[in-house]
Amino acid sequence: MQLGIIGLPQSGKTTIFNTLTRGNHPTGAITGKIEVHTAVVDVPDARVDVLSAMFKPKKTIYAKVTYADIAGLDGSAGKSGISGTLLNQLTQMTGLILVVRCFEDDNIPHQSGSINAQRDIETMESEFIINDLIMVERKLERLQDEFRKGGGRDKSLIRHEIDLFERLQQALTEEKPLRDLDLSPEDEKDLSGYGFLSQKPMMIILNVSEGQTPPEIKYAHTKSTVISLQGKLEMDIAQLPPEDAAIFMEEYGLTEPTLNKMIQISYQLLGLMSFFTVGEDEVRAWTVEKGATAPVAAGVIHTDLQKGFIRAEVIHDTELIELGSMAEAKNKGKLRLEGKEYPVKDGDILNIRFNVK
Repeated sequence: MQLGIIGLPQSGKTTIFNTLTRGNHPTGAITGKIEVHTAVVDVPDARVDVLSAMFKPKKTIYAKVTYADIAGLDGSAGKSGISGTLLNQLTQMTGLILVVRCFEDDNIPHQSGSINAQRDIETMESEFIINDLIMVERKLERLQDEFRKGGGRDKSLIRHEIDLFERLQQALTEEKPLRDLDLSPEDEKDLSGYGFLSQKPMMIILNVSEGQTPPEIKYAHTKSTVISLQGKLEMDIAQLPPEDAAIFMEEYGLTEPTLNKMIQISYQLLGLMSFFTVGEDEVRAWTVEKGATAPVAAGVIHTDLQKGFIRAEVIHDTELIELGSMAEAKNKGKLRLEGKEYPVKDGDILNIRFNVK
């Protein structure tokens, strides 16, 4: 799972990247180059902390998310689309974090001459839509040519693809992002290899200055969310030692760094959830898509567990924590045996029974 941090120049992309990753990459530089910095961070999860305190394992492992700070977008792609190298980076992302400048600073001029968050959001969304429209129209031309010539694939399959891409074309022509389309799971799967930018889940971060009231934004799309963040302040907190950060947050009336909330929202935005494995050796959070079955979850741990899956012993973390120990859970008969059709719930603790011959 990889989220690309994007935005217009001087919007504070690297500030947000440093905040999320507790990094110290230089901010404010304009190189004119396509640069990508990546970092893997833990997904904060109080449930893991409680389970770790209960089992006192040798290792405690949190779920992970990868962030990529991507420079290169400047709102000028126009009808030619986004450049190949940059597009290649963007299409690989599972989702996008769009950083929008809301702060005033006379020393850092905005490329459009003024601060207008709504305008900047629409500028970036237009880039995604134009780029996707170019790709869709090219694909349609190839499909229509294939349908006319025949002699290859079944024409009914080609016709289905043409219908699907015509739906995409219609939406994009009406300036609607593809994430708003109600697509079947099969269609989603067919489109997964294209990496359409306007189809990706997107978090919009309004990067405000300290104490600034965020502007009102009109943005109502599926698989999207808008939050505000005091980027510079949060970066300063993220780079402090934990004891100093606690004092700093108390001074500003913060109960926890906003970055924790952002990381959790990132995770949820992509339709992901965590299940756990526990024991004296390791307490670990694993990541699966919402709705994943027990064998799929087993496969995340190890492919052999999915191949030889028999049953899963299951208890929810809230129930185990309430009972106080796995021994007590067994004594009370609270461990359930679930089969191949069981949809794993967020917070489930699994022990996989399997047999590989």
